[in-house]
Parts: sequence; structure tokens; C-alpha cells
Amino acid sequence: MSEPLQESTRRDLRRLVVERQRDGRVPGVFAGVVRGGGLTWSTGVGARHLDEPDVAPGPDDQFLIASNTKTFTAVLIMRLRDEGHLSLDDPLGRFFPESVHGAITIRQALAHASGMQREPVGDVWETLQNPDVETLVREFEEAERVHPPHRLWHYSNLVYSMLGEVVARVDGRPWAESLRARILDPLGMRRTTVGFDGAHAQGYYVSPYTDVPVPEPVLDLRGMVPCGGLASTGEDLARWSAFVADPTEEVLAPDTLEEMCVPQIMIDADGWTSAMGLGFFLQRVNGRTYVGHTGGMPGHVTALFTDREARTGGVVLTSSSTPPDIAGWAIALADHVTEHDPVELEPWRPGTSVPPELVPLLGRWYTEGSPFDFSVREGRLEARSPQAPKDKPPSVFEPVGEDLYRTVSGREAGELLRVGRDATGAVRKLNWATYLATRQPLAFGQQA
Repeated sequence: MSEPLQESTRRDLRRLVVERQRDGRVPGVFAGVVRGGGLTWSTGVGARHLDEPDVAPGPDDQFLIASNTKTFTAVLIMRLRDEGHLSLDDPLGRFFPESVHGAITIRQALAHASGMQREPVGDVWETLQNPDVETLVREFEEAERVHPPHRLWHYSNLVYSMLGEVVARVDGRPWAESLRARILDPLGMRRTTVGFDGAHAQGYYVSPYTDVPVPEPVLDLRGMVPCGGLASTGEDLARWSAFVADPTEEVLAPDTLEEMCVPQIMIDADGWTSAMGLGFFLQRVNGRTYVGHTGGMPGHVTALFTDREARTGGVVLTSSSTPPDIAGWAIALADHVTEHDPVELEPWRPGTSVPPELVPLLGRWYTEGSPFDFSVREGRLEARSPQAPKDKPPSVFEPVGEDLYRTVSGREAGELLRVGRDATGAVRKLNWATYLATRQPLAFGQQA
């Protein structure tokens, strides 16, 4: 677990939550900050149920987390991909051969880039009646593709529900059973369930013209459960945030989670501060990237966002249909902690040896007229531009053959670095992504 927060930080966080609870007139809220694998700070404000006005929501009280469920469905899809059961470029037609929308790919569906309509056929948010799985799949044929694929980000509960059925068909068991076996049990998320199961917060609607909350109904999502049917707690979502920050191989390979956090399409096409990964929203705030999702059901609006680099997350669960900016609220909690109470830095530790084959590569090289400093850290070759910002990570190389290295991260990731020697065996040049690197800065015309 992480070190406890400073008392001043705890006061600031509590004040932030109370201010937003008051401004949004939220009957009940649970809020927390995740660090070190669990809740490092949390608070409950208001009431879990207005019949007990002095009992605030706690870390083990369930809220409907709604569309936060999509992040779980996305992880299930990616796990099945890693196991070789499907490809991100598979069309839905592979799983639904009868579909007129069979050309939509798994990747497009995960990133809300398919252009399909938002909801199932019918006015489900007026009738509050959701289709079962059989009806969902059958009526998918009647749904409209309202945009060409990748034209713009267009949110679709319908498509994510179909992804849930992909999971069921590929895994050979209902979506909820796959979720329990593959994610919830391994992570110890015992209080995350389809719908409420046990102690939970009552959801309310607060009219703009009165201060008397009205209880909201709890919907049966039926075939729509994979897009928004889960209930969870602050304690369980802290485990989910910790997993997003530092994935366990038992659930999903770390490289795959990293892949899910690569932007696929811009949400905020004007400001470029918000993008969509594979199942996760990506928000840029104060130079930091937050990975997560929001969710809204009648009486419950929630958010969980995690700064993977700082391994710090913010969770906000409300019992209101209309709270203020839920994503901003969760991010503000985590961001405040990172800004004002950061994790203590690891001290620098000396290395023990430099591989002899790397010694001739060390020092400054020039490519395209620009300098790069090659060095060894913990026995690995790195390259960094002296002009790069201090917080920009270096390129890191791994050997793949004699005098041949692969760039595994940073600038030119994936590209080869070849070491060129003269007749005496001395290192005379490097070719990085085919570009020539020399000890002296040269114009392109001088390189020959």
C-alpha cells in the first residue's frame, strides 16, 4: 500500500467532494483516491438512502456503474484475442453470419468508430424496456448505420451489447460467467455483480425546481448487460483501477492493456484533449493522461479514471441522475493528489556492469543533423535527444542479433538499429530505422 496522504491533502479532497456534492445537489456520494493497489483515501457524503439520512455511502455499498461495464467487456474481448480466438480486425459477420452489418470490425466496435446508432431498435429510454439477447441480435439487422466507419466518434450501447454476445459465443458460456471467471474472481472483486446484490445506495432524481429527491427505478437491462449492467463498490473499483495501472498476467497481459490505451479516434476533435482507446476513454489533463470511463443509469452516475504513469486513480459514485461533470470530478481527485502529494521518487541506484559490446556505442551520435546520446542504464542500451523534455522517455533497445538491436520503446519503437564496422572491426556508423548516424554532424549530401 502507498504512504498515507498528508492531512492537508485529505482536507482538500474532502472539501472538493463536499463542494461538488452541494453544487450538484447529490443525495449521496462515495469518492476515493486509489494508489498503491487500493483506496488510499475515501469519503462518503450525504445519505446512502434518505430513510437513513445520517448514514453516508461507504466503500462496500454498491452503486450502478452503468457504462463503466464496457471496460470489462473490452478486457474480455482482448483476452480472447490474446488467446487466439479472434482478431481485432475480424468482422462481426464472423460471429453473426446473418448480419447486414457484418462488415463492422471488432476494433471499430471497441472504439465507437463503427458509425452504428447509439441504442437498440425502439425507444428504450422512454419505455425502459430492454431487449433480451435473442431480440437484440435479431433487431440488430434493423438498426441504422448513421455514419461511415471512422468518420467520427459515435457512442453505441447497441454495439457494445453485441460485443458481449461475441464474448458469449466465443467463450462458450454467458457473458456474466466469463466475466466472473476471467476478471472478477482473479481480482477479488466480490461485490461487483449484475444488478444489485446486497447493501446499495438508492438512486434519485432531483428536480431543478425543488429540493425533494424522487426515487428512480432500477432497470432490467437483459441483453444490454454487457454495455452497462454492473453494480460495484468503491472498494472493488479501486481494485479495477489498480489493475488498469498495473495489470496482472492472470487477467490480461500488460502489453495488451497498453495497447488498449492507444488512441483510436478523437472524441474531442476540436481540442484534442479526449480520445477513445479500445474500451477506455483517454483524457488529457494538466499534461497527464487519464484512462477510464463514466457510466449513467437512472439515479446513478459514476466515473473511474486512472493515471497509469502515476498509478493514481479517482473514483466517484453518486446516487443522482444529474450530478456535475462526473469525469472531471474523478480526475480532479486523482490529479490533486498527484500534484500536491506525489509518490516519493525511487532513489537513483548505481549499475553494476556495462556489456562490453555496448561500450563502443556510447556517447553522442548525429542523425539527420540532430544529436542523440547513447547510454547504458541497468545494462540496456538507450538513446535520448538532449533537446527532448526531461520527462520524455528515451528509446530503449534490445539485442536481436550480432550488431543488431530492436527499438522496443520510445522514438522509432519497432525499428532496427544496425551497427556498422570498418575493416578493423571498429564501430564507424549506426543505421537507425535506416537513417545514418555518425559521430560528427553531417549534411545528407556529405554522408556518402
